[in-house]
Amino acid sequence: MKTYTAQFFSQEKYKLGESPFYDSRTKTISWVDIMDKKFFTLGPDGVRKTFCFNQAIGSAVPTVKESCYLIAGTDGLYLQETKSNDSASETPAPKLIKNLKDYYESYQRSNDAKADPAGRLFFGSSVDDNIHEASGNLFCLDTLKDNEITCLQPNTKISNGMAWSADRKKFYFSDTLQYAVFSYDYNLETGEISNRKVLFTPEENKGLTDGMCIDADDNLWVAFWGGSRIEQRSTKDGSLLAVINVDAMNVTSCCFIGDNLDTLFITTSGNEQTGEHDGCLFTCKVDVKGCGCDYFKLVI
Repeated sequence: MKTYTAQFFSQEKYKLGESPFYDSRTKTISWVDIMDKKFFTLGPDGVRKTFCFNQAIGSAVPTVKESCYLIAGTDGLYLQETKSNDSASETPAPKLIKNLKDYYESYQRSNDAKADPAGRLFFGSSVDDNIHEASGNLFCLDTLKDNEITCLQPNTKISNGMAWSADRKKFYFSDTLQYAVFSYDYNLETGEISNRKVLFTPEENKGLTDGMCIDADDNLWVAFWGGSRIEQRSTKDGSLLAVINVDAMNVTSCCFIGDNLDTLFITTSGNEQTGEHDGCLFTCKVDVKGCGCDYFKLVI
């Protein structure tokens, strides 16, 4: 089994860093801080931009339009442009495209989200307080069906990592408090998922599965909350292939970045943690090539 050590990337700390993406078209890295209600982009020029919201945001997903992101918020789905208008120095305000109040309980918010290979939005809900029992659903905003929202997987606990196989026949999903990463059959034409099976469960007392991405060999790279690591797992049988040690307790997600897509960009959470690098960003070069992200295709 291969073992790596993640490298410290920046001094900034985030309460709940999440939703990392790399847009290869513009060579831009992006991520969010859910608890701090902020979205960040980092361009190849080294300039970091910060976008502040009035609500917790679970994810920011790149769209087919460059420098435009789908923001999965607490009360709705928004579009956020990240380039300034020619006539103004400030970037445009986020634009609401779908109200989520009919789909979420009052104590829920969006969590992880990704575009599927056809450009639909897969997104999950989760509880946003320490009072209610963990609950939520996995939804799909289908751009091929007049932006209709359907529930793909009811009764989730904490909806997290998502990935699709290269042949577009499998969907992988991490539900943190169901204590498993699941495998589904996936229909590219309809966006439907079916035949849920447990791919693997985390080892006892070694953390919980959080966000994840997939490499060109169809293996998953899974972040472990409370586990200080990323694990590479086979999608054939769930077996452990490699480990990245991360100097932060709560590792939240990862994505492949760079011209060769052979470096993982890793987010962590510093909330209620006291370690030197808890809440920081990390990178780790690995011996495989990753897959680029899919882009959300909005139909207005």
